[in-house]
Amino acid sequence: MSDFFFGLPLFDDFERLQRQMTNLLTGAPVSIRAGRFGAFPPINLGSTDDSVEIVAFAPGIDPAKLEVTVDKGLLTINGEREAAPDAEGESRSYARERFTGSFRRAVELPRDADPDNVRARYVNGCLIVTVGKRESSKPRSIAIQ
Repeated sequence: MSDFFFGLPLFDDFERLQRQMTNLLTGAPVSIRAGRFGAFPPINLGSTDDSVEIVAFAPGIDPAKLEVTVDKGLLTINGEREAAPDAEGESRSYARERFTGSFRRAVELPRDADPDNVRARYVNGCLIVTVGKRESSKPRSIAIQ
């Protein structure tokens, strides 16, 4: 039998480091600015034939504290997450994993996105931004004469 026990925290740290390096070197889309590991809020990007969809996962944030702007092909989400109230009032924290403070995320929109056709809504902790595509970029059928 081996003297090594693979459930040691050391191996967990190596596995986490390997995942971070893989994410850093392979799958990061270039159209998300501030795409560092652990950036807040996490964002999903997608598209349909009619729109570009951006979903920012921002639970516990007052929608009134969120701002969405579009300028020169760049969609920016600004906001602020307030600190959670302490259960006992003045407690000392030994570890904090919940991000607090102001944040900014930027997404470079594709050329076919229409900056005049943007909708945003906040549902169940998710900010959903829909950017319509220009009519000229949508698939269409051409009649043969």
